[in-house]
Amino acid sequence: MLTCISFLKKYKVATYASIVMMLIELMVELMQPFIISKMIDDGIRQGELRVVLMWGGILVVMALLALTSGLLSSFFASHVSQSFAFDLREKVYAQIQSYSLAVFDRFASSSLITRLTNDVTQLQNTIFMGLRIMMRAPLLVVGSVIMAFVVYPKLAVLLILTVPILLIFLFWVMKKAGRLFRNVQMSLDAVNSVIQENLIGMRLIRVFGRMRHEVIRFSNTSKELMERTISVLRLTELTMPFILLIMNAGIIAVLWFGQIEIDTGDATIGEVVAVVNYSMRTTGALSVFSMIVVNFSRARASAQRIAEVIETKSDLLDVVDGKDNKHALLGNIKFDSVSFRYPGSKSPILQNISFEANEGNTIAIMGMTGSGKSSLLGLILRLYEQDEGRIIIDGKDLHTIEIEHLRGEIGYVPQEVMLFAGTIHDNIAWGKLNASREEIRDAAKLAQIHDSIIELPLGYDTMLGQKGINLSGGQKQRLTIARALVRQPKILLLDDSTSALDVRTEAALLEDLKKVSCTTFIITQKVRAAIGADLILLLDDGHLIAQGSHDELLTVSDLYQDIYASQIGEEGISHVERVK
Repeated sequence: MLTCISFLKKYKVATYASIVMMLIELMVELMQPFIISKMIDDGIRQGELRVVLMWGGILVVMALLALTSGLLSSFFASHVSQSFAFDLREKVYAQIQSYSLAVFDRFASSSLITRLTNDVTQLQNTIFMGLRIMMRAPLLVVGSVIMAFVVYPKLAVLLILTVPILLIFLFWVMKKAGRLFRNVQMSLDAVNSVIQENLIGMRLIRVFGRMRHEVIRFSNTSKELMERTISVLRLTELTMPFILLIMNAGIIAVLWFGQIEIDTGDATIGEVVAVVNYSMRTTGALSVFSMIVVNFSRARASAQRIAEVIETKSDLLDVVDGKDNKHALLGNIKFDSVSFRYPGSKSPILQNISFEANEGNTIAIMGMTGSGKSSLLGLILRLYEQDEGRIIIDGKDLHTIEIEHLRGEIGYVPQEVMLFAGTIHDNIAWGKLNASREEIRDAAKLAQIHDSIIELPLGYDTMLGQKGINLSGGQKQRLTIARALVRQPKILLLDDSTSALDVRTEAALLEDLKKVSCTTFIITQKVRAAIGADLILLLDDGHLIAQGSHDELLTVSDLYQDIYASQIGEEGISHVERVK
């Protein structure tokens, strides 16, 4: 909770101003029953209209003061709560952006969405209530008890007997409700997760006819959320009847003994009315306090979830050598006995990988599914940290190069195509925000997508549907390649990014990539795409079992020979036999 509350420090002045205005409003409210008692005893009972008008005028002035103070308090409280939520949401989002994938994988995306939206909003509302009501309610209870003692101590003792009982009960409810509300937020995460998966996989759900299954799945998850919410609401809804029962019993006792005191002449009607008024205000404050307990319990659960995100630090190592860590990369890359395993996994995905790629080389990476090809590229990008060995770029350890600078020199095309809402121009420029129109066209030409773009009615200004749905698979792949090329990278990483391209287009793309002055890594399953590479890495179950040029691997690697023969056909088989 303290982690989130620390974001209020920037708004001390507005916070104090809201509290001061609230205290003025509170003091006015506490004085009103006392003034009313004076009107009754000194004015109404004595038949003094002048006294009644005097105290009535004072009440009107005080009511206007309370109204003004309340409005100002609400204004400052709104400013603080809204600004607090903005800063907190921005901090959480920035923290998520700083995570390595190893840390990011600890949180489900649906859970992060809930924390950024629902949890932050819950805290925002609680901060507003805290400044306007949470502090006011307990102070009103304490002030009412004190003023009741000032007016008539004998009857005020009855309040002292009831208030502690209710406070102990409310704190018990708050403690128990906090745990239950945390379970509610976890169920909300699960509901959001189902919705997110359903919307992403809508086309697949339709094709496989799984609509009914998804409806049942959502219904079950939503039912769990409902049951957990009902469970916590049953607890919290008990607070109001219990408070009213105890406080009304107290008010009846005040009226009963007050009548006795009036009959004996020890108390006046005005004094009894004042004590009853303070008792009713205490009842109202405690009723509000029950609502506060519910909101605070939920806010505490939300604060714990947000603090988990803020306090979880990225596992990326700091820059070791601050000198010259922003030098322009050339693209010489060396893996020296590198091993890596995913967090929580017992078996390594890469083991003892060693190779060297020189500036401007093309490196093809081949291997079975799950052999560690994409993980190898992830280590170059520092999406993950290797467990053993060293990765050296231009003679410097990878960790001595600032991450932002490193990634700024790399063009990356992921295996899963990801396009953003906007025009084709915007999607290519996403790789380089200040790219000129000419640079975007040049990148599109290199990616073999320019001709397809200009055939569209609006050309580069064509709006893309959700995730580029109005483009073919090959067009989307080439568009993401253009996005990587527009930044003129020194290192280009293509993670199986030509799988949807026909043979002719792929050949033209690979030929044009040779014109780009960068070190290129291509993950591919196609021998034809690897033939022209300067170095081919052959991975199997996380091990680098062979490396070399196409001709060298045909001579030394049985696995590469089998792949070549299976893809090239009879011509390949006869060629392999000749090599053998």
